[in-house]
Amino acid sequence: MMQGPLLVVSTFEKGRGGGHLVRSLVLVRSLRSLKEEAYLYIPELEPQDVLVHSSLVMTQEARIAASWLIGDTESIRKRRWACIILDRFRTAPEECAQWGALAPLIGIDEGGPQRDRFDFLLDLLPGPPGRVPPNILAPSLLPLPKNRRPSFAAPRRGPLKILVSFGAEDPGGLTLPTCLALQVPGQTEITALFGGFHRADIKERHRAVLTAAGIQVVEGMAELREQLAYYDLVITHFGLTAFESLAARVPVLLLSPGTYHEKLAVHTGFMSGGMGEKGARRLRRILYTAVLDRQHPKNRKFLQINDEALNALGDRCERLRVRYGLHPPGDAGTSSPGLGELVKSYTLRVPAACPVCGGTLPAQDPVCARFLDRTYRRCRRCGVVYLLRSTLPPIEYEGDYFFSFYKQQYGKTYLEDFPNLVQYGKKRLRYGKQILYRSRRSGGADPSKTQARLLDIGCAYGPFLVAAREEGFLPFGMDPAEDAVRYVREELHLPAFRGFFPETPVPEEVGAAGFDLISLWYVLEHFERPGAVLTELYRLLKPGGVLAFSTPSATGISGRKSFQRFLEQSPPDHWTLWQPARTGSMLKRFGFHVKKVVISGHHPERFPLVGRFLGEARKKNRRVYGLFLWISRMFHLGDTFEVYAVKKPTVKERTVMKLGN
Repeated sequence: MMQGPLLVVSTFEKGRGGGHLVRSLVLVRSLRSLKEEAYLYIPELEPQDVLVHSSLVMTQEARIAASWLIGDTESIRKRRWACIILDRFRTAPEECAQWGALAPLIGIDEGGPQRDRFDFLLDLLPGPPGRVPPNILAPSLLPLPKNRRPSFAAPRRGPLKILVSFGAEDPGGLTLPTCLALQVPGQTEITALFGGFHRADIKERHRAVLTAAGIQVVEGMAELREQLAYYDLVITHFGLTAFESLAARVPVLLLSPGTYHEKLAVHTGFMSGGMGEKGARRLRRILYTAVLDRQHPKNRKFLQINDEALNALGDRCERLRVRYGLHPPGDAGTSSPGLGELVKSYTLRVPAACPVCGGTLPAQDPVCARFLDRTYRRCRRCGVVYLLRSTLPPIEYEGDYFFSFYKQQYGKTYLEDFPNLVQYGKKRLRYGKQILYRSRRSGGADPSKTQARLLDIGCAYGPFLVAAREEGFLPFGMDPAEDAVRYVREELHLPAFRGFFPETPVPEEVGAAGFDLISLWYVLEHFERPGAVLTELYRLLKPGGVLAFSTPSATGISGRKSFQRFLEQSPPDHWTLWQPARTGSMLKRFGFHVKKVVISGHHPERFPLVGRFLGEARKKNRRVYGLFLWISRMFHLGDTFEVYAVKKPTVKERTVMKLGN
């Protein structure tokens, strides 16, 4: 559930039609029916410029009474929004910056070059090839008609009932030529749906021509999608009506006002007559066949509906309906949550700035990848890849995390792997002790004077604490999992406390004296705001103390082979991804000096092309496997890395250290 009000901003400019505005109106009403505080932004424009759907044309008194309608831009800036949803077709750069400064942005069918500026993208209508992929492509989220035919091949009685609708504006002027091209007396009953934005003189002229030709002209049609099932065929351009027709199981033919719509029609698989008046004549050739009237003295030809072509069109539309999941509410075995339900389910986790360096706004950082509930950006300043989530990660740090989840990754549970983890911890401590010894010596302190104090954040079931005790440290553990902390206390007899760092402060009796070494093994990536974590770690460490941590590498063999797939397979609770080469400059901002970087997690079997062979060679041909293992180490291709950094003492702290000795 969103934490705060939502603002929906629709396109309302001339030439954009009314579909976007109607969809935005439906979204706001849906959200409000779900008890969400949602508003629709319609600016206060001059009457001749207010291009809104008939359901939104209202008096000033009515606008004031509609509490969900906002037209004052200044009042929008004063409110704190949970998110802003833009259904603007092509958002201008300055407008994108304006809205992005107020709240996280969700774009619906955004077609402009600003797609990367949006935190999350929802494409309800498929875009052209080469478009930046969205987080979600789901035409099924459209408001689908409840009234529908049993099948596309539903039997018809009498003339073919055709609905011609080119949106609220019909910018290509296709209604008149299409109706005239398809009108065949006795064979068809055509209804032309006129939008509300035509010039009055042109509208009346077209109305007169169509009426004279026996075509029914309708000014507007309330709940158009629910009326579609009463027709045998719909003629429209690429847009909402085309997909609503598929959901209503009504055959649909497209006619495009320009190359963009035609490209979309072809790319998504619709049958299209092409563009303009030539396309209208082509539709005529698709739908009708010329039959020789032998009873006529001159054997003249007359047009007859091509039922075979209509059946083929119906089969094609059925395939499209299945492909795009357009199952209307009530279909057996299907569920079609609407756009409102989806937005309501969001709990956006979007940082106000880069979560490490805090130097850039998310909208300024390029998008690396988008997935169903995630967007990854790379900070232009520090280079870290960070995560934006539309929902909370589905992981809890309790027993299952260390058993089933751990076993899924490593083939054994955490406790089964305990002895190996203790030995690996001792190896890490050798690095830490060497660096700590040199740091204290260079600072004028006697490293052997007192027992070194160690804090292991994310200690789990305590293997590193056991290694630290055996290596002469005074260890303390911290972990959010209650079972793990209880095991450390009762089974290992080591001090540990439960909590989420840094929200849970280190107990005063433990942290007041400071720590000589703080470790976070595969923990740093789990923090949403690692910048705040590093600041707190600096405070807890003694001058010259060592910060040691490990984390996945964004430049390992998996990331180099396919960065898109690497991000897709990244655990849902990894908020940041680091690069070994840039970690030193990042830590320097927080007062740390990197002394050693160890590239780990070498897996030659993950190499492209030869990986499968190396997986088999690991047991059968150790020489070959060893060669590629050497290559992985030589070129720093490991998928994880360890960092050992020293807290740089200030001049005052260095003086205190010398006086204390």
